[in-house]
Amino acid sequence: MPRPQKKQKLEDGQQNGGGMTTDDDDNSSSFDRLGTDALANIFGFLLPEDIMLARLNKKMREAAKKTIVPLTDFVVDSVRKYNALVAMSTALPNLQQISVHGLDGGHKYSDGDYPERMQAGRTANFITLDINIISRFRKLRILELYSAPLNGRYPVLFDFPLLHKLSIKYTHCLKWNLEMLEGLPLLKELFCASNESLTGNIDSLRVLKDTLEKVTFRDCPHIEGNFMDLADFPRLKELNLRETYVTGDIRDVGERDFPTLELLALPSSVYGGPGHEFQRISDAPGIIRTLYSIKRQRPNLLFKYWYGKLSKDSPDWYGLDDEFDEYYVGDGAAFPSPPLHVCLVAAGSRVGYRWETIDGDHPCEVNWLDPEPHRESSDYEKYIRELRVIEERVYLYQGFHEPPSEEEFNRLASEINGD
Repeated sequence: MPRPQKKQKLEDGQQNGGGMTTDDDDNSSSFDRLGTDALANIFGFLLPEDIMLARLNKKMREAAKKTIVPLTDFVVDSVRKYNALVAMSTALPNLQQISVHGLDGGHKYSDGDYPERMQAGRTANFITLDINIISRFRKLRILELYSAPLNGRYPVLFDFPLLHKLSIKYTHCLKWNLEMLEGLPLLKELFCASNESLTGNIDSLRVLKDTLEKVTFRDCPHIEGNFMDLADFPRLKELNLRETYVTGDIRDVGERDFPTLELLALPSSVYGGPGHEFQRISDAPGIIRTLYSIKRQRPNLLFKYWYGKLSKDSPDWYGLDDEFDEYYVGDGAAFPSPPLHVCLVAAGSRVGYRWETIDGDHPCEVNWLDPEPHRESSDYEKYIRELRVIEERVYLYQGFHEPPSEEEFNRLASEINGD
């Protein structure tokens, strides 16, 4: 068969669209035949910014509106990002994750109901943006507010039926109450830090009893209630109530309470919580054995930040008002303050407690609550390794399993100082 001449090749190329191959034409036709649902599924693998760029025609724009945007954090921290969010509110209404941070200088979000007057006055001449635009994202799963320039009450921020995670940090003038969380029926994680205008009783969380897995209120001074109100939450894994005014008694925790808990951090206002002040040195073992019993029933539980200390009102107290100061004995020689703080200790799986100075530099001997692991156990080598580290730190108070009496302390200080 004779080979085609160059002229014939050129004519064939022109008939195929100026050099487009048949394969290219087939691919283009196949893409054109895709429906909006199929395109929406394809867009679901792209980042929000890429989806916005891919909206080249009416079909693609309609597909974008249907796309369930993957969980990718879209951070609104400037006017430019806010304008992009406004565009996405109609182009990508199924965005699932949004973080609202600070804005450019001289900008704020519109004041909500009952704004703080002083803050409203300071920002009266700021350019105002509409935070209500966020209500268009009905598929939202994760919402973070971080130092957002909000002032007042915004019910619109608590009306997302599919939201799983809410984080509000350092947004001091946002006024809200825990009762507003009923507008988030599927909430799993709640993280609040430095929210001075947050109020409420943790009993209000009971509307989320069957969904909540992680709860943190840190430096939220107007949160109150009894931590035991959450004891029957079946999915709760983390409960951090530090720096709140929540109350309760650690001794009330029963074997069936907090069945899935892995982390517990309570305020000092809870009897037996971190920072608990004992009236007598002899009171400490009882509370610590309660904590030990709770942990034994829940092997994965971590008592984060727990420590106790002897009250300055205790008849056993003989320290200084400033516990970081050195103690002076005899002819004025300096000596570390007495070991009047108590904490939990672990070596491998073995748990105990010990008294120590406030800086932890001068501990007493450990009071072990568990027996020593068997030599054949898988944990034994780790236990021995960590035990050596613990024992190496005990030198000033060797032989003392609790704080020495004032008389013993003065004698010990005199002996070490050579008096």
